[in-house]
Amino acid sequence: MTEHRIVNPPELPEPSGFAHAVVAAPGRTVYLGGQTGAGETLADQFDAAAAALVAALRAAGGAPDNLVSLVIFTTDMAENRASSRQVGEVWRRHFGRRYPAMALIGASALFEPDACVELMGVAVVPE
Repeated sequence: MTEHRIVNPPELPEPSGFAHAVVAAPGRTVYLGGQTGAGETLADQFDAAAAALVAALRAAGGAPDNLVSLVIFTTDMAENRASSRQVGEVWRRHFGRRYPAMALIGASALFEPDACVELMGVAVVPE
């Protein structure tokens, strides 16, 4: 199985918690719909949303290492920054230490009124 290749050009700042680019191995592309999760804190919601995203990916025949892109939407950027350590622990539990190309986007609201985080991704499942 060919793995996706992470690309972090030396002329760009060293990434932390994301990759600047991912060259996807040949395979089937899986588009993962936005996932939210219940919880008291942003980290709790991130945990539930990540579990749902991984469940959808596995149902499509993939695994967390197949993620090539992930967009995180949050309604509370300050809480996201403040809980980065807890979110990092949750990340490693669901996705390991591999980071796809990612974006963190502040949003005024999400579809679920109590949600403060939503994850949406793209995976390529190698042939």
